Amino acid sequence: MAQSVLILGGGIIGLSCALEATGLGFRVTVVEESGFGGQATGAAAGMLAPFSENPDGFDPFFRLCLDSFMQYPEWVREIEEISGERVELSASGSLNVAFHEADMLPMQTRLQWQRPYCAQMEWLDESRLHSVEPRISRKAIGALYCPAESHVFAPKLAIAAEEACRRAGVRLVPHAGPLSKLEVTKASGVSVTMGDAQTWRADRLVVCTGAWSGFLQEWIRVGVPVHPIRGQICAYDAGLGEVRHMVFSSQAYWVRKDDGTIVCGASEDVAGFDRSVTAQGIERLTRWSGRVFSFLEGKTPVRSWAGLRPATLDGRPLIGEVPGCPEVIVAAGHYRNGILLSPATASMVGRLLLAKTDSQGNAFSLERFNRTAEKERSR
Repeated sequence: MAQSVLILGGGIIGLSCALEATGLGFRVTVVEESGFGGQATGAAAGMLAPFSENPDGFDPFFRLCLDSFMQYPEWVREIEEISGERVELSASGSLNVAFHEADMLPMQTRLQWQRPYCAQMEWLDESRLHSVEPRISRKAIGALYCPAESHVFAPKLAIAAEEACRRAGVRLVPHAGPLSKLEVTKASGVSVTMGDAQTWRADRLVVCTGAWSGFLQEWIRVGVPVHPIRGQICAYDAGLGEVRHMVFSSQAYWVRKDDGTIVCGASEDVAGFDRSVTAQGIERLTRWSGRVFSFLEGKTPVRSWAGLRPATLDGRPLIGEVPGCPEVIVAAGHYRNGILLSPATASMVGRLLLAKTDSQGNAFSLERFNRTAEKERSR
């Protein structure tokens, strides 16, 4: 009989890992505290921007983002084919806009090291910028243009991924309540009890609980340094004016969606697990919206919302087996890039389930935060 895999968490990372695991022949169950795709996934703007999100240099995180980005078209095609749902993948391209001379130098540096991975990337001077994005502020003096970057409509991606899992034979369990007990033994595998008092058992466990993943430390004596960062977002009526590309400034971003809105985000702050929307957070976004697009100046968003981004101490995700407890795999801490990194994360988890990889050379393993604990256990 095929090995059983229990996935804790039904956001896009959990659903992606479930689809990958069932495709590899595992018997998969996904248990979600509330509704599928309802936390960070449902709140995300859905940007697929490996170049815009990685301004500092070529490193393992950039490689992971780029690898996932390259997988995306085929990955989306498979999800749409299995589910019968459309996820609205839009090849809009992106503009990183400069408003001051001081903004230009780091962008020119980015252009030099990123162009080998995106041959179409180029610098647009003021006149060309206003030709490709006519409604942008006349105060903008240029932009780094990346025509390859794209975006999806995150809520529809979550719906499609959930339906694809269901049709592929994944057992989906929503509204199970929070994790209340976790036991791991070499003889019987993993046992998980949820807030609804149901207990689920499997050979392997994959923890994909986003900003809540740090609670794993209560049952397994390994550091899982994931904490929530509140991201506040708003949306304007797209009828106010045209936005052709994903537009990034130093303070916010804007992207037009097929539902007739221009999404602006994201104001970030540390507020624990509070997902309420604040006047201060949205005011910051509306202020910058008016500066970048004059047609948005003084306009009130039609909708505002917030989500909790799962951040780690170094800003990089945690993807790997729990040190000393290979029955448990963690796939969490994706911060701003959970949508983008879903295909690559699922592939990594699949290889871990097949025992085709280990922590050696894995820049995203939990061991980078648990080396001291590992040394103490080995004495």
